[in-house]
Parts: sequence; C-alpha cells; structure tokens
Amino acid sequence: MVEPWWKRSVVYQVYPRSFMDASGDGIGDLQGIISKLDYIEKLGVDVIWLSPIYDSPNDDNGYDIRNYMAIMKEFGTMEDFEQLIDEAKQRGIRIVMDLVVNHTSDEHTWFVESRSSKDSTYRDYYIWREGEEENPPNNWSSIFSGSAWEKDNTTNSYYLHLFSKKQPDLNWEHEPLRHEIFDTMKFWLDKGIGGFRMDVINFISKNEQLPDGMIHPEQMFGDGSPYFINGPKIHTYLREMNEKVLSKYDVITVGEMPGASTEDAQIYTDPINQEVNMIFTFEHMNLDSGPYEKWDIQPLNLVALKRNLEKWQHALHQVGWNSLYWNNHDQPRIVSRFGDDDKYREVSAKMLAICLHMLQGTPYIYQGEELGMTNVKFDTIDDYRDIETLNMYKEKRQKGIAHVEIMASIYAKGRDNARTPMQWSSDGGFTAGTPWIQMNPNTSNINAEQALADHSSIFYTYQKLIHLRKESDILTNGSFQLLIPDHPHLFVYKRQSEEEEWIIVTNFSAHKEQLECELCGVQNSNGKIIIANYETPNINGDIIEVRPYEAFVLAFERGK
Repeated sequence: MVEPWWKRSVVYQVYPRSFMDASGDGIGDLQGIISKLDYIEKLGVDVIWLSPIYDSPNDDNGYDIRNYMAIMKEFGTMEDFEQLIDEAKQRGIRIVMDLVVNHTSDEHTWFVESRSSKDSTYRDYYIWREGEEENPPNNWSSIFSGSAWEKDNTTNSYYLHLFSKKQPDLNWEHEPLRHEIFDTMKFWLDKGIGGFRMDVINFISKNEQLPDGMIHPEQMFGDGSPYFINGPKIHTYLREMNEKVLSKYDVITVGEMPGASTEDAQIYTDPINQEVNMIFTFEHMNLDSGPYEKWDIQPLNLVALKRNLEKWQHALHQVGWNSLYWNNHDQPRIVSRFGDDDKYREVSAKMLAICLHMLQGTPYIYQGEELGMTNVKFDTIDDYRDIETLNMYKEKRQKGIAHVEIMASIYAKGRDNARTPMQWSSDGGFTAGTPWIQMNPNTSNINAEQALADHSSIFYTYQKLIHLRKESDILTNGSFQLLIPDHPHLFVYKRQSEEEEWIIVTNFSAHKEQLECELCGVQNSNGKIIIANYETPNINGDIIEVRPYEAFVLAFERGK
C-alpha cells in the first residue's frame, strides 16, 4: 500500500480570531492569515488547521455555527477563503477545517424552525424531550456548567445542549439531518480543502433512553458522559460519513474524542473500518487534574504521563495512527504547564517539542507554541472572554469559593491562555486596533520577530523537528520502547527500525539528573546527535549527566 501523505505531515493550528488582524478591528481574519503564510511555510508544516471560520454569533468563539456555508463577517469573505486555499496550495500547504456537527447555534435556521412548532419538518433535527416544570428530562450537566437542558417556552419542551444553551445538540438519529451535514462537507471539500478536524465527534450518538448520570461529590448535576461518549451508533455514523463523503477525497481526518480509550481508538483509526485517520485523545492532558474536573489542579506525575503515552504508542502501532499534541485552543500553554516558563522557558520549550515530535504519529503545533508563548495572568475576571471560564467563575463564586482560589485555577487551566493574540513583534504586531482580548504583556521579549532573527530560538528547533519528520523513516514506522519507566524526572525512550535505533532523553525537571548509559542502551560514544537543546550531551564514561530540562536524540546503527 502507498503510505498516506499525512503520516509524514505536521499540522499547524491557527485560531483565526487571535492569529493576525489585517483589517485593524482587533479581530484576526483570513487576510491576516494570508499575510503570514510565508512565516508558516518557513516553519515547514504541510497542513494548516483552522478553528471555525463559519458564520456564528460567537457565543463559544465560533463553535456555535449559524450557517455552515458562510464565512463569519469578522473574518472576511468566501473570496478571501478561496484565496487562502489557493495561496496555501502554492506553498505546498493544505487547509483543514473544523467540522462542528454535534451541535449548532440556536440561531441556525434549522433550530429556529425546529423550536417554532412540534410539527415543524425540522423538529427532529434536534433532541427535544418533555419535562415537568423546573424538572428537566434528566440530570445531566452541561460541560459549560449548569443543566444540559433548556426549557423552550414556544413549545413548552426541553432541548439538549451538552455545551452552551446557545449550542443545541443535533439529532443524528434523523437521516435527513445526516444528509444535510454530508452535503455541507462536500461543499467545502469541493473547494479544495485538505480535510476535517471533527469537533467532539464521538458525542454525536446518544443513548436514546437518556438515563440519569451519576452525581459526583460536590457536583450539582449528573455525569451523562457514559450515555453520549462513544455512543451506540457512533461507528455506524462515521462509516456512513466515510462512505458517502470522505472516501471520495484524499484528505486527512482527525476526530476530537474525549473519553476514547486505546481500544476505542483502535476501532476508530484502523483503516479497515473506514472511519477516521486519527483521533485526539485527552488522557495525557487530564493527568494534572483531579478526578472530576479540570479546574482541580494537581502536579504532573511524569511516570503517569510516560505510561500513558507508552500505552497509546503500543496500542496503535501497525493498527491505526496517533495524533501528537501538547497545545490547542482548549489547552493552556505547555511551557507553563509541563515546563518552566521563567528561568528555563526556552530550554524547556525545546525539550517538550523534542519529546513529543520523536513519537510515532502526526504532530500538531498550536500557534505560538513554536515561540514558547506562555500562560497569561489577567488582573480581573472581566478581562477574560471564554464562556467556559466565565460560567465556572460565576458558579464557584455562588458556592462561596474565594476569588483568589478560582483565579489560580484559571491561570493554570483557562482556555484563554491559548487565545491571547499571536505575538509577532515586541509591540505586539497583531493589530493596529484594540485586540478583542488583551495581549500577553511578555510580547516585548517573546515574539516571532526575535525568534526568526535568532537561529538558536525555539522556532528553529521546531523547524528542524518538522524536517526530521519528513526525512526519517524511523519516526514514521519505527517501534517504541519506554526506558527507565519509573524515573520521576527523566523521560527516556527508544525508536527502532531494522537499520537504526534512536535514543531520546528528556529531563522534565530543573535539576541535574544522572543516567547510567547501560540503562538506556548507550554503550559507546559512537551515537550521532540528531537534535539537542544544549550544545552537546554530557557523557562521562558510563554516566550521562542530564542538565535541567535537557533533551537530546542519539542515533545508532543497528548491530554497531
């Protein structure tokens, strides 16, 4: 079989609202992205994934879609989008769009019609249930806090919204609805896009009985996730989508799938099943949270992270395919999370990049990650824009939780950490106007202009990693072996092919660590340095001294 093109590709995620503003209104736009294509090309990626650019009232920053076949006016026009596809193509870059089909905006024509009457032809496009006064159909919690049900007075019925009440869930049981979605996908694919990232796609099949969920300690509502995550017909729907649409195009598909296990992923990504190419797992991103919510901050247990990534590497090797990521629009900045965003910001950002990009799978880089952009600490809740953050703050304050305690959680885990504007120059460079959300004040010393001028910068580490992905077969097809699995600070692993083996050594601490060469298979000094974030690994006899946040890759020919 011919190897799919996306197995050697690297994806760069653009959050359009915060990437580059060409119009001066403070909001990033399509012409802004076009103006920075040379920058993205220089980085070396093959794919740009755009967070939603569709017409939207923006309750959830574009993930509430009002019209699937129109561009949000703030971002530009359809002509702008077609120009973006064309200019990206000239640079060998494909454009991937966000497919948001678990829910729409409540301003979408389908929902306006659906709520107008119980007899509407669009009624079954959404999930409606009867309920008693002040007593919804079940106890499910919305992911954005509060009940997952909203009473609609027009028909005196409740509709399901797993996210905001302005994001009613679509009813995938209804065949006409599925056909409309498939037509929408074809509309964009026929314009020449390179595929879809599918938003919470494993939520689209619900248990029709809609049973109550378990209520966890300190929670007001029930956990409905067992009844909508990886639901009863999810594989049927994805295979139908592939048969009717995706199989007719040479594109990349990645499903965002919270709660999917490795066993689930094997089914979703095995090419025999014709569902999706890869999924986004959340397990490694939940390891620094408590058991019931992400705002319960816990220190990272590196051993748990290593074991988790090992599990995914083994489960999908020669079965399906992994996606690799530290950051996206929903996650805080990784250098502030698993690295050190102060004294060791540059070296720890490079370490995290090397650690991830040496794994098997398709790497995803989120805008600004290649600069080592950090989390932000706004002074007041009024400076935040994310609906999830604002709802959580309000709910916890009503419970009497102190402002300072809540803000500490937001500083660590809030989604706006990823959404502050891209830092192009020392004075910002994002907009000539007032940005829709404040810039991180550290743009004066963390920005693209400085990074491009400094050939030892984080940017060029990412550039080299992308080049290695394209050129090194061992990264695409080699096996994975975790070494010294129980070490609390060192993440060391081996990639192996028939011809060579690479030893990847990374230090997740600010302390020097001693590593015995024998433990990681380094038995001589004949290894070739593939990439490193210090000048040269410090190997003294049988001991490697691993410096704070150090990372390096040594390559050895097999049998030598």
